[in-house]
Amino acid sequence: MSVLIATLALLSATPTLPVQGGDLAGTAIARPRKVEIHWNRVYNDKEIYTHFDRIQAAWPKFVSMEIIGHSYQGRELRVYTINNPKTGSHKDKPAMWIDANVHGNEVQGSEATLYLASYLLENYDQNERITELVDRSAFYILPMVNPDGRANWFNGAHTASSSRTGYQPTDNDRDGLFDEDDSNDLNGDGHLTMMRKYMPGQGTHRVNPDDPRVMERVPENANGIRGDWVLLGYEGIDDDGDGRVNEDGAGGYDMNRAWPALWRPEHVQRGAGPYPLCWPEARCIADFLYEHPNVAAVQSFHNAGGMILRGPGGQEFGEYERRDLRAFDRLGEDGELMLPFYRYMVIWKDLYSVYGGFATWTYEGLGIISFTNELWARGREYPDSNTSRPDDRHFFDDNLLSGAGFIPWSPVTHPLYGDIEIGGFRKDIGRMPPSFLIEEMVHRNALFCIKHAEAMPEVQVELIEVTPVAGGAHTVDVIFRNTRGIPTRTAHAAKQEIGAPDRFEFQGKGLEVLAGGFRSDEWHAERIELAERNPASLLSEEGIDGLGLRRVRWFVRGSGQGTVRWTGEKGITVEAIVTIP
Repeated sequence: MSVLIATLALLSATPTLPVQGGDLAGTAIARPRKVEIHWNRVYNDKEIYTHFDRIQAAWPKFVSMEIIGHSYQGRELRVYTINNPKTGSHKDKPAMWIDANVHGNEVQGSEATLYLASYLLENYDQNERITELVDRSAFYILPMVNPDGRANWFNGAHTASSSRTGYQPTDNDRDGLFDEDDSNDLNGDGHLTMMRKYMPGQGTHRVNPDDPRVMERVPENANGIRGDWVLLGYEGIDDDGDGRVNEDGAGGYDMNRAWPALWRPEHVQRGAGPYPLCWPEARCIADFLYEHPNVAAVQSFHNAGGMILRGPGGQEFGEYERRDLRAFDRLGEDGELMLPFYRYMVIWKDLYSVYGGFATWTYEGLGIISFTNELWARGREYPDSNTSRPDDRHFFDDNLLSGAGFIPWSPVTHPLYGDIEIGGFRKDIGRMPPSFLIEEMVHRNALFCIKHAEAMPEVQVELIEVTPVAGGAHTVDVIFRNTRGIPTRTAHAAKQEIGAPDRFEFQGKGLEVLAGGFRSDEWHAERIELAERNPASLLSEEGIDGLGLRRVRWFVRGSGQGTVRWTGEKGITVEAIVTIP
């Protein structure tokens, strides 16, 4: 008994060890999350919204939600706004737009948006950089551009690449009928795999002698040797009796080809629809962005290839403005370091031409620094770039997924082909990371978003000098500096006169502004571009460059206190007091 009492006394005297670090910014030891979410899986459309709703319930003062529209099938398009109301309205701050899942099968982008929201809020008041970012910025997050496609990919039988489209019926084969020949899940397992038929000596393929799962094409040869198998494509039947299989599936349009940036009609850019913004999902997003000119950064998440993409989408657009390219390149090059196996690329030059793309429109039409990230890089399967295998997909599946990714060949009877076999990789293999690599992928991409958001404009009044001049007047010289990498107005916005110009103002009771303008030279005060009218309120299409400054001089008569002020669409208004003796 005495030993037990002594032991209890010792335990009660032992202090409880505090959680080290106290933050969730990525350190190994941190406090529990307020809203726990498992990052080793992907979620269907309802589950994604449920997790966002949990986050909103945990931080009701910081998170609001609005339904900006509905998909063709009636699903909600929800935008979740993250903003600290104590530091101002979200519309008065630079904001970042983040969306995902424009293609229905590209599901892990929604998890990246969810992780970003969780990361920002869990780290608020725990991490100085995140707290400062949330206080001075707003985030508009649309987890799913294409909730119909996501729902159908989860609930229906698909390949890794199907259910890309929205679900408004379309006539893909131009026979006057709509969606009449979709794929068919012949064995009802929820996956569309390949069909093969055994035809001894008459086929195009043979079975790999080392791995019976793998089909090899028999090379052309002078001896007339042929294979024993014919590949018949993905599971399906000729539903409409036209002799073709799976040629008119559900939907058939592409919401990443429907934007008014180098838009091209269907015969040039398949999936574009009859005119820009024709699809309901795209139209409500455009309306939201037009109503929120404070958006200074855009990130759109797609799903495969390991790419950080910027426009132009087509060569005919020409090159982006040099001043803007500095902002693009700083972020893109840092992104390559933050995201192993990703490449920073120009869409038309390094990938292929995309007409009517979303992230090209948000720059070319709205003047916003915009990226598209293709999330999953298969190089992550083998981080040593020198590693090679005879068949990487099977080696990885066998040794790191215990073979769970491949559905073995099995016999079925086809109404046209007779006895065949079907088999192949599941729909969640190939374009998606395995479960144990999801959290790393979404973390790295969320932090790239944060890097991008931290570059949104922040203007400071750096210097004010008041100097007497002849006639009892004074010059007031002010330096307005943008401490961040994105311009207050991109050069493209200035050139195309997109949005409102920046405004530099001087106000003061009893003070008369005689003249004012922008100085072009630090050392020569006479080199100044004077305003022709209303010198107290100077407008600038050029704005303030990223990490740049504008020198403003006013000539003022009178004495007393005045205020100098900068206002712009993509930054928080800043002002300072000036005393005229």
